[in-house]
Amino acid sequence: MKTINELAHEAHRNAVAKGWWDEDRSFGEIIALIHSEASEALEDYRNGRAITEVWYENKELKTRLHYPISPNCKPCGIPSELADIVIRVFDACERYGIDLEQAITEKMAYNATRPQRHGGKVL
Repeated sequence: MKTINELAHEAHRNAVAKGWWDEDRSFGEIIALIHSEASEALEDYRNGRAITEVWYENKELKTRLHYPISPNCKPCGIPSELADIVIRVFDACERYGIDLEQAITEKMAYNATRPQRHGGKVL
């Protein structure tokens, strides 16, 4: 299994290869793109999609499928949007030299010390 930092490196390498870094993007733009993926997940939820539902879009046939019939079938649904969030975070971390694995480990250790429902905020 690959480490988080190896996945970040792979995500960034793919983004570079696909031209997403041909022109430098601002940190604000990167955060907005991460946010847009979260908004797409929320939109699927609001449209009544099950949280675990995955379907596939085939652009050639202009149809939705329950399983991929070719490599050209795009996975869709909340799981796919959550994956997009992580991929964009991986890309950003590799671009900016952030050791995401260390940051996650450190933050999870800190969060374990926090009191029950700290902050008291609700949605």
